[in-house]
Amino acid sequence: MTLFPAQAVSRVRILVAGDVMLDRYWFGEVERISPEAPVPVVRVARREDRLGGAANVARNIVALGAQASLLGLVGNDEAGDKVRALVLEAGIHPCLVTDPVAPTTLKMRVLGRQQQLLRVDFEEGPGAQGLAELESRARELVAQHDILVLSDYAKGALAQVDALIRMAREAGVPILVDPKGHLYQRYRGATMITPNRAEMQEAVGRWQTEQELEERAQKLRVDLGLDALLVTRSEQGMTLFTKDGRQHTDAHAHEVFDVSGAGDTVLATLAVTRAAGLDWFDAVRWANRAGGVVVGKLGTSVVTAEELS
Repeated sequence: MTLFPAQAVSRVRILVAGDVMLDRYWFGEVERISPEAPVPVVRVARREDRLGGAANVARNIVALGAQASLLGLVGNDEAGDKVRALVLEAGIHPCLVTDPVAPTTLKMRVLGRQQQLLRVDFEEGPGAQGLAELESRARELVAQHDILVLSDYAKGALAQVDALIRMAREAGVPILVDPKGHLYQRYRGATMITPNRAEMQEAVGRWQTEQELEERAQKLRVDLGLDALLVTRSEQGMTLFTKDGRQHTDAHAHEVFDVSGAGDTVLATLAVTRAAGLDWFDAVRWANRAGGVVVGKLGTSVVTAEELS
């Protein structure tokens, strides 16, 4: 495998647009069951906030040594203020739009003895004013970057994803998409999409053989006008489909501790290595290695260039 291109990576500028969220963790000890209901009582000892969704993609890009700008929506609330502070702390260039009507998407996880006991989500769809401002900011920013990364968590920030793809194509900027749902026609014209196994099955149906997967993946790639399609397959590794055919890399053998945010790390590594000049399959192999590292960490985490090397 080609060496990690650290020197070239430092010059890479990536715009990440999509669903920004705050991941909030409450860590504690569980020593008894509640007398009010058959649930554990967690005595909270530590609290931690981390960037999630598109913000975690940007955080991973910076951790790998590249430059990242983050375009997304936050609310006029405490969680939005925390996102802004964490973005600056991470060294990400903030291009955040404050939505006047919708709160910041927040995922709160309660953990006892390093095990997740409960997750509570706070989210609402964005307002028209916030979406219009996001699209306007994108028009200013896209041409200033080497790659556009679209991180779709189906929270609404990418409701106008077709317009963002069109802007990037007109500017000659490649587009990498982490898709959501099964309506993949909305991603038509992107350079690459990276569905996981379940998302791919939702889009093209279940396959029985590798040949059947290849036929359906290549048809989808051609229908959407993609250069490449990458299916991430957990313990089965990753399979890349391009006009040159199918290339597969096996998963790195690591103990899986937490898969939260693993797709963000894969997407970030793909964008960084591709923008640094690596071919598709070398970029995929570095992304595969990064994904293998991050699933050994607790919660939404990052992988550094030093860890990969």
